[in-house]
Amino acid sequence: MEKSYDLIVVGAGVLGAFHAYFALQRGLRVLLLEKDNRPMAATVRNFGQIIPSGMAEGEWFDYARVSQDTYKAIQAEYDISIRPSGALYLASTPLEMQVLEEKHARYREIGYPSQLLTPAQCQQRLPAVQASYCVGGLLFEQEVTAEPDQMIHRLLAYLVARWQLDYRPGTPVQDVTAGSAAAEVVDARGQRYQATQVLVCNGRDFQWLFPDLFAQSDLQLCKLQMLATYPLPQVQLPGSVLTGLSIRRYHAFHSCPSFAALQAEEIDADLRQWGIHILFKQAVDGSIIIGDTHEYAPVADGSRLDFNNTDSLNQLMLSEAQRIITLPDWRIQRVWNGYYAQSKSAEIFQASPDPRIHIATGIGGKGMTTACGFAQHHVAQLVN
Repeated sequence: MEKSYDLIVVGAGVLGAFHAYFALQRGLRVLLLEKDNRPMAATVRNFGQIIPSGMAEGEWFDYARVSQDTYKAIQAEYDISIRPSGALYLASTPLEMQVLEEKHARYREIGYPSQLLTPAQCQQRLPAVQASYCVGGLLFEQEVTAEPDQMIHRLLAYLVARWQLDYRPGTPVQDVTAGSAAAEVVDARGQRYQATQVLVCNGRDFQWLFPDLFAQSDLQLCKLQMLATYPLPQVQLPGSVLTGLSIRRYHAFHSCPSFAALQAEEIDADLRQWGIHILFKQAVDGSIIIGDTHEYAPVADGSRLDFNNTDSLNQLMLSEAQRIITLPDWRIQRVWNGYYAQSKSAEIFQASPDPRIHIATGIGGKGMTTACGFAQHHVAQLVN
């Protein structure tokens, strides 16, 4: 038996890593276990857009704002790839613009800075935007982006160097149990670890640790398709760029008075069927990331969402993307899939099969934006 800990966290994605961070800040002895040599699931397969502006008002909007502030604070101390380059929503119809104006007014009331842009101002910020598409925009200059293939690895390095985190990658967990005095974790090599509490944040993989609880859950799996062009350093595409389809999809806009009328407007049936809303982000190498699609399946039947990347869906995205911006080269350098689990009835799936063992997973597509703030709140609950 190795030394004991105050908290063992299973899963080193963004949700698990930030739980470890806030526990370390409280002076707790923390062990973080990761089954792979490097995290390689949802945390590294996304756009890296950190956009509180997309969250509905309430606790998850508050978590997003905490996340944004925390990312900036860590970046000031250690480079985890955070860029303060803002987020711009583009409206393509007068009704979309009306929704943006209503959201701007509401954000002004609650003190979250935003700026309405005219078509000319959108063009100045984003020279690639098609004049035929853009009728205006809403800019959040304070919002940030991350490089998803870099951020989590740098964050873990920071936690080890600055906070002396005991981090053990390549350590699959085989069993989690609770005794009278402590919880126990056993890895695939038979090594045993003890802690006052154990937190499981390993996505749908918690099915191997708690199969009965998993079978009773309402988790579903979402598959995304994303594309990236070859590097285009001559193109200026700052921050996160979101579009009219994003305005329809993101919960932040559902409370706007004109949203019901917007939802009633016809959109392309294929775009609706595959949950496509077009996002753009320029990576540090100059390539333009474009996405994304949404396909769903009950998580117990997630195998039917295979690892194929369907070209017809890529073409749907590219066709819509070409209606929005102009690029000098639309050749695609790479395509990939992302997968995340989400609860159908809650913002996140939580369960405590024992007072010493807790599960927090299925945060959905908002993990990069909200997991940090949720982790701060959840650690405070666990400690108290």
